[in-house]
Amino acid sequence: MSRAVALLLVAVLSTGCATEQDSRAGVESDDVSVDSGRAHGKSSSPGSSTSSSTRASPSPAPTRLPGRQRRGTVIVTAGSAYGPMLFDASRQAIYLFDKEESSVPRCYGPCAEAWPPVLTSGDPRARQGADGSLLGTVQRRDGTSQVTYAGHPLYFYAHEGRGQVLCHDIREFGGLWLVVTPEGRAAPSES
Repeated sequence: MSRAVALLLVAVLSTGCATEQDSRAGVESDDVSVDSGRAHGKSSSPGSSTSSSTRASPSPAPTRLPGRQRRGTVIVTAGSAYGPMLFDASRQAIYLFDKEESSVPRCYGPCAEAWPPVLTSGDPRARQGADGSLLGTVQRRDGTSQVTYAGHPLYFYAHEGRGQVLCHDIREFGGLWLVVTPEGRAAPSES
């Protein structure tokens, strides 16, 4: 990694969400592949907003895991400044990456360090307003299962605390990071 990219990454990670930064490090090209990453997440703040749709999700479809016995990650909804949105059970905010036009994750390496995937060890479960029919998983390169919702791979922001939603509508790693509505769409962009 070049010194300039390393310094840029350190600056982003130490200051929280980037503002209109368009870093491409860690995002795979159109020849999409997946990566490993450890999930850790973020959370909510009250408010409201209107929903807006994201692009349709071409193949591959998220994997449903019929018959799995292990209990998976719990996805819930709660209010925020952007309206109702998805969180994990510990109230850490969940985001989608608009650069991903299918259920195949494209965020890995430095991208997955800043935006860890929401992982599960069993079938993900919907509670408190989340729609279980929209939940699925996609396998990452390291064999872990990333949670999807309405075909979107889900992510946390690594430098956000529980109860915080600081990184909605942030441009980073070649695309926008947006919170996810209970209907499976990105909350409206502020731009």
